Amino acid sequence: MTELAAEDTLVRDVSDVEDFARGCFRGSTGDQVGVELEFLVFDRTALTRQVPVARTAEALPPLPGGSRVTFEPGGQLELSGPAGPLPDAIARLAADVDATRAALWKAGLVLAGVGLDPVRPARRQLRLPRYEAMAAFLGAPYGALMMCSTASVQINLDLGERPAVRWERAHLLGPVLLAAFANSPLSENRPCGWMSGRQAVWENLDRTRTAPLPAAGDPAAAWAEYLLDARLMLVRENEQRFRVVRDGSTFRDWLAAPARPPTLVDLAYHATTIFPPVRPRGWLEIRYLDAQHPADWPVCVAVIHALVMDDHAADAAMAAVEPYAATWPRAALHGLADPRLRRAAETCFRAALAAMPRLGVTPALTREVAAFADRYVTPGRSPAMDLLDLAKGPARRLSAWLTEEGRT
Repeated sequence: MTELAAEDTLVRDVSDVEDFARGCFRGSTGDQVGVELEFLVFDRTALTRQVPVARTAEALPPLPGGSRVTFEPGGQLELSGPAGPLPDAIARLAADVDATRAALWKAGLVLAGVGLDPVRPARRQLRLPRYEAMAAFLGAPYGALMMCSTASVQINLDLGERPAVRWERAHLLGPVLLAAFANSPLSENRPCGWMSGRQAVWENLDRTRTAPLPAAGDPAAAWAEYLLDARLMLVRENEQRFRVVRDGSTFRDWLAAPARPPTLVDLAYHATTIFPPVRPRGWLEIRYLDAQHPADWPVCVAVIHALVMDDHAADAAMAAVEPYAATWPRAALHGLADPRLRRAAETCFRAALAAMPRLGVTPALTREVAAFADRYVTPGRSPAMDLLDLAKGPARRLSAWLTEEGRT
């Protein structure tokens, strides 16, 4: 977002915030997609042991698809693939995931595609000034869990010629697809009570920065109001110093304060500390999906791409999902065990599958989407149920599932 604030210009009033917000909806009018995958990293011989970031980094190979490698505060590995047309973006990132899995396997490590660490407590590794300030603001236990124990599939979509339409679709789909891909039911070796424990973590953080925005209406106006009313988390004083804001004040309060007025750089940085399920950054950043098994993440991407980008698929899906647009907690709690969410998800998958030939999705990936629907959606069984079934048996079953992630 900082690219939207090229100059350190003062933010004089609400109209400047509105201009910034509108800039967040100016971007590519095409149909490209970018994908960011977070994975938990485990030591295959000692699942409860934290894997140092340095050990993971040393094991990484050159990546043939050109993905960017970063690490989250708890040591989660993130691969950010280059944006491009759907088939190309998936193929390049898949090549990098395959190369990473193979190299880490040889080093005694394994990538686990799950939304919340099922066995280890939250432990932070990275001590960058920003993370120190975030941890102080967000607190325990949920701030620590979010920073150190969660992992997601994040899908970035071009805004297209009608940004408001894609914005609305991305939001309305949220609860139903959250349920369909819910994959985080365990914490510290026991059920946490949610199909998406990762979403439960977000539900318990500061809601001025994590609640969904309105789906309908003017998205730029809604984003401006959200930016103004979100509490200030921290103020960047220089590259190495961040001041935590503890008094509950918002960006709107800062505008009215007699002290140093904020700048566009301050506003852009404030926007990076705000985490709604869909966030505008010159593209649409869809943030509400749990991490998936390394073989299944392309299903998430293909389904969301089809339902947001293809008008025919979207028309069918929106009629099914709109009644459940405000059911985020219920979707996270029950997943597809909720029969209404299951029926809506079935409609979404049928519409997405019908659109895939039009969108250039490969026959192989289309078959993977259909197989996912048969395994999970039709029987009303979120991926989280696989983990819950393992947790009911001997502990070695869950250990075997995690360590076999590197092969299957």
